[in-house]
Amino acid sequence: MDSCVTAAIAAAENDEIALLHISYGQRTEARERQAFNDVADHFGVAKRLDVSIEYLAKIGGSSLTDDRIAVTEADLESKDIPTSYVPFRNANMLAIATSWAEVLGATSIYIGAVAEDSSGYPDCRPEFYEAFQQTINTGTKPDTHIEIRTPIIHLSKAEIVRKGIELGAPLHLTWSCYRNETLACGRCDSCALRLRGFEQAGLKDPIAYEAS
Repeated sequence: MDSCVTAAIAAAENDEIALLHISYGQRTEARERQAFNDVADHFGVAKRLDVSIEYLAKIGGSSLTDDRIAVTEADLESKDIPTSYVPFRNANMLAIATSWAEVLGATSIYIGAVAEDSSGYPDCRPEFYEAFQQTINTGTKPDTHIEIRTPIIHLSKAEIVRKGIELGAPLHLTWSCYRNETLACGRCDSCALRLRGFEQAGLKDPIAYEAS
């Protein structure tokens, strides 16, 4: 959902956008790819790149990529980093996005990172993106100028839902569940945050969930 709303913002701010999907061996890889293509079709995006960094699954350390680690039940009051954190994932993704952006001649990379109302992942903090911006500035060609854009990083999930509705983002095409690929579980961190966002926005989530 966060990526979909971010794509809607990017589409509103630019004449042309390109969309990147990255598989990293996550449990819901196939369902996320379907959502990516459905959202890309909605926005009429021709430039798409689908790549795999499944070495993150081989490295392990996350319940999203290692079946031996359980996806924990949501605890939205916890300050601990959950088992779903994939170590340094966003740095790997940004590196790929930067390479493609430089080839395309793109001037911005949009990423749907959320800091305030998220699971507390360290690579979703504003200071992480500020640091990576310096890496891009240092590690690309002198005539390359790529800016990392994090337009929803300070929004709550409810504000993200409202922004998506405002922009006509296809939230019904998105997928957030960490566990399932048919009906969302409604109990993992991602589902719980999403459901709370819709509830606080006074709206019904358009996707289907398992009966509680």
